[in-house]
Amino acid sequence: MELRHFLDLSDAGGNAIAAMINDAQDRKAARAGWPKGQADADAPLAGHTLAMIFEKNSTRTRVSFDMAMRQLGGSCFILEAGTSQLGRGESIADTARVLSRMADAIMIRTDDHAKIEEMARHATVPVINGLTDRSHPCQIVADLLTVIEYGKALPGLEVAWLGDGNNVLHSILEAAALMKFNVRVGVPAGYEPEAEFVDMARSAGVQVPVTQDAAEAISDADVVVTDTWVSMGQAHAEEKLAAMVPYRVDEALMARAKSDAIFLHCLPAHVGDEVSEGVFEGPQSVVFDEAENRIHGQKSVLLWCLGKLD
Repeated sequence: MELRHFLDLSDAGGNAIAAMINDAQDRKAARAGWPKGQADADAPLAGHTLAMIFEKNSTRTRVSFDMAMRQLGGSCFILEAGTSQLGRGESIADTARVLSRMADAIMIRTDDHAKIEEMARHATVPVINGLTDRSHPCQIVADLLTVIEYGKALPGLEVAWLGDGNNVLHSILEAAALMKFNVRVGVPAGYEPEAEFVDMARSAGVQVPVTQDAAEAISDADVVVTDTWVSMGQAHAEEKLAAMVPYRVDEALMARAKSDAIFLHCLPAHVGDEVSEGVFEGPQSVVFDEAENRIHGQKSVLLWCLGKLD
């Protein structure tokens, strides 16, 4: 079987993403009411091991991949930069070759996307992007699952993004190209997403207006998404925070979306900055369903990478 890496959503393609979402829905429903650590009835990854590399801090990615492997019947182990030879200068290439002998798949959460590309070039097992500065594809699988759970079809969906044109937005734009939904991007000047991702979505025939008017971006949206304004390790925070203030998703701004719109945030949130407490804790917020769905989405990503799902 051809080696299946999951560095970006396009590595899988639209049909595979749809299959992942369907599988995640089925597996989530089948284990309703079970203990969280109990393996799925078929335990499809029994005997399989996932190596997880963390060069950035993590809560949801770390716990959800661990629980995903447990629920699939497999196991995992963790390497962190400060406690592994990566932190002492061992090359990514050598790490990839060693871990390929010791694990069935590798998940890495890091900064520079080039690192994960190098890992994939040298690994002989699937490599999964747990987050880079460029993209966050596993988050978006969970987001799409959440949107569908709330009764919203993806084709023609109107998604509004407010805030920073960051890695999460890049993956949303990639998903838009694959699943045929529109994304209204409301960002301050100088903080637009990379043109590559905007062009990718537009060339797939979906609409991606980019505006500095937050009210225009959110008007009549089905789904409203934001993220922290300053990501881990970013500099120039004060200047950036000042530019982002008009894009805070508060009750007045959220009221411009459709009455049945849902609010997404990949977490952790800085309540009072990118989102008001009223929206974050309000009836349209589904952020904790979204967080839980990281487990279910990543189970299906793992199954696809390991050839158990087509």
